[in-house]
Amino acid sequence: MPNHIHVLWEPQVEMPAITRWVKGSAARRANLILGRTGQVFWQDESYDHWVRDREETEKIVRYIEWNPVQAGLAKNPEDWPWSSAAGETACPTPP
Repeated sequence: MPNHIHVLWEPQVEMPAITRWVKGSAARRANLILGRTGQVFWQDESYDHWVRDREETEKIVRYIEWNPVQAGLAKNPEDWPWSSAAGETACPTPP
């Protein structure tokens, strides 16, 4: 998605450590690509939710995979190259 991401993890470490690493790494890379330094990349907010069972997991996966379709960015979930619906192939570098 051009303005947000969805991620579903089964963490092996505490979520704050994962969030710090992902946001820090992505912000450094994005700001390098954008030619920016010293600027905030992420909003302060984030939303996390504990998934309680397999049915809820499947519902969340479907929501994430259909999000680019709902936004008009892809015709089908598997057409969005950064989606788990696109298969097991390596994800392309974002534009």
